[in-house]
Amino acid sequence: MTLEDMFSLKGRIALVTGGSRGIGRMIVEGFLAAGCERVYITARKGGELHDTAEELGERVIPIQGDISTLEGIDELVAEISGREDHLDILVNNAGSAWGADYLEFPEAGWDKVMDLNVKTPFFLTQKLHGLLTANASQDKPSKVINITSVDGQRINPWETYSYQASKAALIHLTRRMAARLVKDHIYMTNIAPGAFPSNMNKVARDMEAESAAGIPNKRVGDKYDMGGSAVYLASRAGDYTVGETLTVDGGIVNAHLPTHFADPAGGR
Repeated sequence: MTLEDMFSLKGRIALVTGGSRGIGRMIVEGFLAAGCERVYITARKGGELHDTAEELGERVIPIQGDISTLEGIDELVAEISGREDHLDILVNNAGSAWGADYLEFPEAGWDKVMDLNVKTPFFLTQKLHGLLTANASQDKPSKVINITSVDGQRINPWETYSYQASKAALIHLTRRMAARLVKDHIYMTNIAPGAFPSNMNKVARDMEAESAAGIPNKRVGDKYDMGGSAVYLASRAGDYTVGETLTVDGGIVNAHLPTHFADPAGGR
C-alpha cells in the first residue's frame, strides 16, 4: 500500500461547480495536486472564472454559465458531453445565501437559495448520469461530492432561513440519492464546511481573528483542510464511504462547549 494507491486522482476527469473562488477553488487545487487530468470549473461571472483557470494552469477548463436553471444545467451538460466521453468526479459546490429579518424575508430570497442549493445538485447529477456511469465500476467508482454546511447541522446566529433549510435538505438528499446511485457505482457523499474565508463567508474572510476565537481549534479553515478532504472522498481512500457527511469545521459542531451551563453540583 502506498499513498499514491490511496489518494491519487491520476487520469481522472472532474467538474467543480462554483470552482473559480472560495471553497470551490480550494477543491480544484486539491484535485490538481492529486493528479487530476482535467478539472472543469463553472461560474456565472466569466472574468473571475477565466482568471482562475489561467492562474491554475492548462488542466483547468472554464465553462461560463448559470446552473440555477434547468436550461443552464442542460447547456453545461451539453458542453461537457461534447468534450468528454465520461466524468469521474462531480462536485456540487455552487451555492447562494440570503439573510433578512423573519418578518421581511422575501420569496425571492427563498426561491433563489433553494433552487441553486437543492434543486441544482439533484438535476445536474441526474443529467450527468450517463457520463458518470460511462467509466464507473466497483473497482473504480465515480464520485459525487455535495458541499453542504455546518449550518445544515445546527442553528447559526443569523436569519438565513432558506440557506439553513437548503443545507439541511441537501444533507438528507445526499443520503437518499446515495442509496440509489451506489448500485450504478456512483458514490455520493457530502462535505459540511465550517468557517472558510470566501465571498459567502465574509466574517471568516474579513474578521479572521474574531471568527477563529469561536472555533474550538482556534483557526479558520484553509485550502489544505478543504482540498485534502475532497481528495479523500474522491480517491480510493474514500471508496467505502457512501452517503456520509464529512464535517470539516475545526470542531464547531461536535466539540463546541456552551458558554453557559448548569453547575453539575447544583450550585453547592
